[in-house]
Amino acid sequence: MRSIRAEDYQDVPRAVAVMPKTFAAGSSTDRHRHPRAQLLYATAGLMMATAEDGTWVVPEGHALWIPPGLPHAVVMHGDVAMCSAYLAVEAISGFPRRARVIEVSALLSAALVALTNEPVLYDESGRGGHLAALVLDEIGCAAETRLALPLPRDPRIRRVCLGLIGDPARALDLDAWAEEAGLSRRTLTRGFRRETGLTFGQWRARARVVRALALAADGRPPRQVAASVGYRSLQALRDRTDALVGSARDA
Repeated sequence: MRSIRAEDYQDVPRAVAVMPKTFAAGSSTDRHRHPRAQLLYATAGLMMATAEDGTWVVPEGHALWIPPGLPHAVVMHGDVAMCSAYLAVEAISGFPRRARVIEVSALLSAALVALTNEPVLYDESGRGGHLAALVLDEIGCAAETRLALPLPRDPRIRRVCLGLIGDPARALDLDAWAEEAGLSRRTLTRGFRRETGLTFGQWRARARVVRALALAADGRPPRQVAASVGYRSLQALRDRTDALVGSARDA
């Protein structure tokens, strides 16, 4: 029987080691790290992962690429089924060094599922080895989505970001947030651009979508979700969500 303990897959003498696992709604993991890189694929439900430099939402059909050694924690929204692929460091030369959410292609999904039906110590020259190579190829060419909230290192700007994550519906404008952080409007604006690559407005819009996806996965009614994240119109929230979730397809 295949283990559901991540530590049992870190020293497997194979390029790719795959572990399927399920979690009940509301489950979470403590902050942890893996020697190997990890592809955390949501086959059902929604996960929200956090690390020192960002927050990522992983809805069904998407996966979080986690580089080796990155400390992270995960919270489950709704009942979650996942498939984790642990990748040997020597097999991922040229892969991204920062975490990112990717949309999982039908080919990658099928290859991961098929690999779970192979022995953990699969034949590297046979079907298992071919599937592992396909998994690596598909991860390597996968497009990044915008389902990420990069967190700045500047403690004042970071405080603004954490405030937006904690209450995305809070009706403060840019000037009010700048005053609360003890910054000028110009400093806050430039700081957001420099440290996150996004404008204040873009970052806040993402924070609202991230929270909305989590609330929806928890079973909250759509109109209640929209109101909870600061949207008066349900259609406006849907349009914003579609723009972010569909970004990989449009890239």
